[in-house]
Amino acid sequence: MTDQGTAPFEDSELATYLGGKNAQALEKAFGYTTVGDFLWHFPRRYVEVGELTPIAELPFDEHVTVVAQVVNVSQRQMHSRRGFIFEVTVSDELSSGGQELKMTFFNGYQARSDLIVGTIAMFSGKVGWYQDHLQLSQPDYAVLDEASQADPRPIPIYPATAKMPNKKIRDLMGLLIPHLSEERLPEFLPEEILRAHRYPERHRAFLERHTPREIKNAYIARQRFAFEEAFVLQLSLAERNRQLGTQQAITRPRVEGRLADKFDRQLPFELTEDQLQVGDQIAADLSQAHPMHRLLQGEVGSGKTIVALRAILQVIDAGGQAALLAPTEVLAAQHFSSIKKMLGKLAEPGLFGEGEGTGVALLTGSAKTAQRREALLGIASGETGLIIGTHALLGDQVQFAELGLVVVDEQHRFGVEQRDALRAKSGDWVPHTLVMTATPIPRTVAMTVFGDLDTSTIKRLPAGRAPIQTHIVPMQLAGYRDRLFSRITEEVSQGHQVYVVCPRISDTTAEQGVLLSTYDEPPGQTMSVEAMMELLAGMPEFSSLRVEALHSQLDAARKQELMDSFARGEIDVLVSTTVIEVGVDVHNATLMVIMDAERFGISQLHQLRGRIGRGGLPGTCLMTTWLDADHPSVSRLKTIESTLDGFELAEADLAERREGNILGVQQSGSQSSLKELSIIKDRTVIEQARGHVDALMKMPAWQTKYPRLLEIVGAWADESTKEFLNKN
Repeated sequence: MTDQGTAPFEDSELATYLGGKNAQALEKAFGYTTVGDFLWHFPRRYVEVGELTPIAELPFDEHVTVVAQVVNVSQRQMHSRRGFIFEVTVSDELSSGGQELKMTFFNGYQARSDLIVGTIAMFSGKVGWYQDHLQLSQPDYAVLDEASQADPRPIPIYPATAKMPNKKIRDLMGLLIPHLSEERLPEFLPEEILRAHRYPERHRAFLERHTPREIKNAYIARQRFAFEEAFVLQLSLAERNRQLGTQQAITRPRVEGRLADKFDRQLPFELTEDQLQVGDQIAADLSQAHPMHRLLQGEVGSGKTIVALRAILQVIDAGGQAALLAPTEVLAAQHFSSIKKMLGKLAEPGLFGEGEGTGVALLTGSAKTAQRREALLGIASGETGLIIGTHALLGDQVQFAELGLVVVDEQHRFGVEQRDALRAKSGDWVPHTLVMTATPIPRTVAMTVFGDLDTSTIKRLPAGRAPIQTHIVPMQLAGYRDRLFSRITEEVSQGHQVYVVCPRISDTTAEQGVLLSTYDEPPGQTMSVEAMMELLAGMPEFSSLRVEALHSQLDAARKQELMDSFARGEIDVLVSTTVIEVGVDVHNATLMVIMDAERFGISQLHQLRGRIGRGGLPGTCLMTTWLDADHPSVSRLKTIESTLDGFELAEADLAERREGNILGVQQSGSQSSLKELSIIKDRTVIEQARGHVDALMKMPAWQTKYPRLLEIVGAWADESTKEFLNKN
């Protein structure tokens, strides 16, 4: 059979090599349509015929592998649902008494076809107990022919489905394997890299991954493909970074005696060493004739906004304007208020009649017509040096006099269309870009996701940040439940304020409210803002407290009104969803209660906790759960309870998240989703790949020396990947 036209082997249709019926079955099972899709469907593990366990010595509740002969088969219908159970009895020759073991397959159509009496097969699964007999339920298996018994090789166990079981996948892969060759799967990694790590060439690596002679060969091949993904991803990011460096930006050097210097002199506190160091890095970037593209990471409350504001003033001093993009209207309004307060008279245009002040404006989707018109006029005329807002800043009506800096705040996904919209607003010059995040990023993620960004980190918290104590509250214990609510009232009685965070806004069952009238047992579902408001309303001790609810379904004006009231101390207890996770800054808030805390991720819990202890007052975070102490989800809470180190928590958060989610890529089968590379497990590989990419980028005209590699990088950066890369 010949290749399909001139299409590269990996891009060829599966039907060309497997036939139409098999190709349709693979597409239905996994969404695969090309040879490359199927080739990258790698085994999740392998089983060896080597070290076998006699049936008589099988350990209960452990994963085992046995080679045995089928001595009996039977089938019976299931009573509780449609379908049948296929039972296989096997006997091995390692047991002196001819011990037998039962295998159970639910709707085992393939097993019924493969496992006839007399068949010798290798079975792999977890040993269970059923009706006084040991059994393997739904085990993986591989029928052993005479050749495999004489020359046993590791047997691949693939991710499978009921209608596409392992046996079928192995058979189909067997049809594809003979077509693998160096011509059809040419190498593109530089030869010196293969030699340095003793990696097999690409076509050989595919063979060893699917049909290894020894398991160690399969894992060397797996390492090669993990390196390949890390290398191509980082090379794509490095190329993009290089291209950014060729773009033209207006230099914005620091101008002595202007707004930036005056702002520094009026600060009521000293900047930390980290803030000064990062500020110097950004100031140097802004002085260059190519656009800055920098990531600024730091804990909640580490002072990122001050650092960004100093950069903004440097740009304004040099004749440019700055836009600060925030993910929500609440956060945009908060930035506007806090920055105006920090600037004081420096936020007044024409200060001292010398024109050294600058206008600061707020523009959001809900802005009233007159406010919007005034903001747009100030932006267009240049009188407004800093415009703060949401996606409304990207509208066609927004025209800048000279946009010099874009600051992108937490959680804002800066996509291709948004970048293009901003470029159009800055004429022939590309604005400098500063991306801020309060979520500490592990080094491996920074290299694989933000590899095209220069990274600055603020690690030390400013003076005045009080320590936060964190405790898990086991709600199944009545004493702890009672103490939780009395703890809230005690905090308010001391003149402080309290956040109560719930996972949901409203309830979907009528029984919930009745159940919560006592709260003596786990609610039927996770606690909601509405249910918590009802519960507190029924408690006499809360009758004199000012309790309000805040969530995303309220209109923008109401949300802002509530936040302003809470900031002014007019609300004692704010019952909220995670809308307060980012940007809400209330110095008098000292207690954070997080209901059903196991529903939140590590980073989210850490972000929420960072909302308290911001005014020099000690903070307390109480995380409630109805789960038993030994439940796996409670381990996440114990991690939060044990440390305030955001980078340590970021590593823990990374360990329990899916790789695709880390990259922000959800598309199934997308070129940009990682198939072999694990950001968690392959740290050494990522470091090595980064080193090789750095060396390659220093090589003159590497693109000419490695044209195939350049082609691969271009193909890898398809449309979805380009969008992913431009979201950083």
